[in-house]
Amino acid sequence: MSDRFDMREYELLLEAALEGGYAFRQFGGEEPAPGDLFLRHDVDLSLDAALAMARLEAEMDVRATYFLMTRSVFYNLASPEGERALAELRGFGHAVAHHAVHPHVDLDDRFDPVLAWHNPDPEYMREPVGAAVNVMDAPWFDPEHYCSDSNQHWRSGPPHDGLRRREPDWLQLLIHPEIWVYPGATMRETMLAFLDADREARLTQLANDRIDLT
Repeated sequence: MSDRFDMREYELLLEAALEGGYAFRQFGGEEPAPGDLFLRHDVDLSLDAALAMARLEAEMDVRATYFLMTRSVFYNLASPEGERALAELRGFGHAVAHHAVHPHVDLDDRFDPVLAWHNPDPEYMREPVGAAVNVMDAPWFDPEHYCSDSNQHWRSGPPHDGLRRREPDWLQLLIHPEIWVYPGATMRETMLAFLDADREARLTQLANDRIDLT
């Protein structure tokens, strides 16, 4: 087991799930059954990180569901970069769902009718949301069949060995791409690395917008 968070370690995590015989499923179809793994990505900060993770998964014939925000302060789905990210994620065969900011639900034709709240409070986290699937509501969620890397921390320890043994029998696995794509031994270090990369991207955007940076 490892508490490292980088792309090589993520590849090993996926290999452990494949070794355990999990089948990668998407939310909203048949209810969870033994052997199902619902691989979920909440894209809180970086479309570039999401695409890096999506490419690796496609190379490994793994399919995930990417939850994208319409009210992010970090990225804009209506921008050329956002439209490209949506197209590439679909092109890799992944599902695209809505990472909503309460109380706003902005489901449109960019998304499958699937939702997860961003930084939810307990009183609404698992409430039904119209015709959409709330992935934190039954049957898609229960604490014994859920694992998350939130804030670069596995609450029950790294899941690699359990995945190899197919324990639990089915699982919703939440992975935040930014944690794995940008380097750092702590959450602070990782977020500073993200900010460094974002600064370089912003400089390129300024130049493309004909801003004189000399």
